[in-house]
Amino acid sequence: MATTTSSQADSSKGNMWMFDQKFDQPMDEEAGRIRHLHLEKNVSSASILRLAFQSLGVVFGDLGTSPLYVFSNTFPRGVDNPEDVVGALSVIIYSLTIVVLLKYVIVVLRANDNGQGGTFALYSLLCRHAKIKTIPDQHRTDEELTTYSCQTIEENSLAAKVKLWLEAHAYMKNVILILVLLGTCMVIGDGILTPAISVLSAASGIKVNHPERSNDVVIIVAVIILVGLFSMQHYGTDRVGWLFAPLVLLWFITIGGIGAWNIWKYDHSVLRAFSPVCLYRYLRRGYTTWASLGGIMLCITGAEALFVDVCFFPVLAIQVAFTVVVFPCLLLAYTGQAAFIMRNTNHVADAFYHSIPNVVYWPVFIVATLAAVIASQATISATFSIINQAHALKCFPRVKIVHTSKIFHSQIYIPDINWVLMILCIAVTTGFRDKSQIGNAYGTAVVMVMLVTTFLMFLIILLVWRSHWTVVIAFACLSLLVELTYLSAVLLKVDQGGWVPLVIAATFLLIMYVWQYGTQKRYEFEMQSKVSMAWIIGLGSSLGLVRVPGIGIVYTDLASGVPHIFSHFITNLPAIHSVVIFVCVKYLPVHTVPIEERFLVKRIGPKNYHMFRCVVRYGYRDLHKKEDFEKKLFDSLTMLVHTEAMDECYSDFEDDSEQQQNNDCSTVNASRSSSTLDLISDDSFEPMGSVYNDAKSAGRIADLTVQEELEFLNKCQEAGVVHILGNTMIRSQRNSNILKRIAIDYIYEFLARICRENSVIFNVPHESLLNVGQVLYV
Repeated sequence: MATTTSSQADSSKGNMWMFDQKFDQPMDEEAGRIRHLHLEKNVSSASILRLAFQSLGVVFGDLGTSPLYVFSNTFPRGVDNPEDVVGALSVIIYSLTIVVLLKYVIVVLRANDNGQGGTFALYSLLCRHAKIKTIPDQHRTDEELTTYSCQTIEENSLAAKVKLWLEAHAYMKNVILILVLLGTCMVIGDGILTPAISVLSAASGIKVNHPERSNDVVIIVAVIILVGLFSMQHYGTDRVGWLFAPLVLLWFITIGGIGAWNIWKYDHSVLRAFSPVCLYRYLRRGYTTWASLGGIMLCITGAEALFVDVCFFPVLAIQVAFTVVVFPCLLLAYTGQAAFIMRNTNHVADAFYHSIPNVVYWPVFIVATLAAVIASQATISATFSIINQAHALKCFPRVKIVHTSKIFHSQIYIPDINWVLMILCIAVTTGFRDKSQIGNAYGTAVVMVMLVTTFLMFLIILLVWRSHWTVVIAFACLSLLVELTYLSAVLLKVDQGGWVPLVIAATFLLIMYVWQYGTQKRYEFEMQSKVSMAWIIGLGSSLGLVRVPGIGIVYTDLASGVPHIFSHFITNLPAIHSVVIFVCVKYLPVHTVPIEERFLVKRIGPKNYHMFRCVVRYGYRDLHKKEDFEKKLFDSLTMLVHTEAMDECYSDFEDDSEQQQNNDCSTVNASRSSSTLDLISDDSFEPMGSVYNDAKSAGRIADLTVQEELEFLNKCQEAGVVHILGNTMIRSQRNSNILKRIAIDYIYEFLARICRENSVIFNVPHESLLNVGQVLYV
């Protein structure tokens, strides 16, 4: 008896699955209709040179201002042996060559995601080539996007084995996610520490020329500059951005020229630092030399920001700018400072300003201050950019994102993050009051994010580029040799300011991981509790309620199936709109989704139910606009009605040519849904016979012409559009462990309360918003 009951239950589940598939199929056909080809535009040589010039003001500001503070942080207690200066210069030269030139400019920049850089861009590339997303909300139709750019991997290759290993182990997916979040948190730390050390170092020039002034004057000037910098962020850089490139070019020419002057004037013997022998001799001198590496590594700060800001310019333009202008000028600047210090060891604390000829001191001071502001601006913009990426991929709480330019969508401003960065930046500046300790903190953040990029590049080279394993080994040896050496040096200074980025990173990592974990658990619950389409059809065309004029847009995270919150809605309210559209807004691991491919619309259920599903796909750089959203949604509905009519006419012509002669091709026959049901035997649905009989009778309603249905949709739109959002709160189950309870019931709930609501993110006006409250236990 039990076996019979079990068999009937299994048969019932199977029939329900078949029924759902008939009325709520994947959108393969819809995705195929709108797929189109994008042709990459060729950039002329003249355009490359122009863009290379413009990239100076956006990409290289942070890297270019490092000469302000490198030697002062390398020798905070002064120079005991002039040969140490030559050794330190040798380390600087080879660090710039190996890390910045070879690793980032030549290799890592090629790993951009269609022009987007940063740790999340690398993560999105990996997610497209291996199923490592912790929230499995992707569908095979997403892979057909023209911007998806995923290549197949040979079955028996090492890349295929690594891919299967990553996909088979859930803990590896979490390890990669935590690694990406850690890199993101370190970039946020850069957004705090770069303005602090750059502006403070530039402002210290006041005291160099007037030694009688106290350090408080320098701190006050630095704080005023920082407050002005962060207060102007909401204006964006569109209006003054054209000034950045000439100013930064002037800065590079200035430091290069001063460096060449110092080499000629003081000691040209420092040029022997280009020999690797000096590098070897310096590193083998002992603990003091090893500890100084924490200051030397500040010469490569800005390399990660260079990768994040790659979205603004072609890779070739950045490579040309670095090799032609930035790299030579930096080598001249550091070599010139070393030559000056060799003859003036007592001025190492402010070697840059002391080495400036008196006749050009104040003009150089002004240019240095402006360059520091531009460098800080570039890092702040990079911080906004990477937080926007994290927010789009559901790894950061909902925040307000403002696009400051109508032309360049990549120029954004995040008010909440901006004020947090400003407060922390001022706290670091006034708290430490010393470039040396801020430099220790800065070095820790920089080397950590570089290590994260290196580890992610291992997988990129293997899975995305499908290179031989020897290439991975060569890249690993070259990168880790330098970065692990620097890591060991900065860890020696954790108690001297290096703890600051660790605390900042730990705080943001906790926030981001808990938010992502709570979002993942909510998605898993909604997937498990979604309502069967058979139950919806069983309610009849009125859904058991009064259908009032208007359109109800129900937002859900599900791309298939009816969300549980909809059943909660119709069981607690007496009426529902005449047209119901289930809208799933999801962000894919791509930088953008072309507008022509963004909307996928499909009818679910019989025509007289007037129910549709719309999947709206965005990339992590796309902008959500309410006006464009609603217009595109209704245009897609109109196209769907016309397409269905054409498909049905063509189908009827093939099935019965005689019937085609008697019917008008403009007629949309709703009996197609009922004929689908007729093909299925009534016996197969005995457990739910009444449901399917009701659906069959509903499918035989009088036909609606295309014009009639379009008029019906227009009248419903004129009657009003209501956006139905779920105000969902999640709680941990009673049997959950203590860590899960703290994460869900306290941290996630607190973040959900203080962050922006979905209605604000979707730009839904308050008068057309309907929130449906619900508590989920995960």
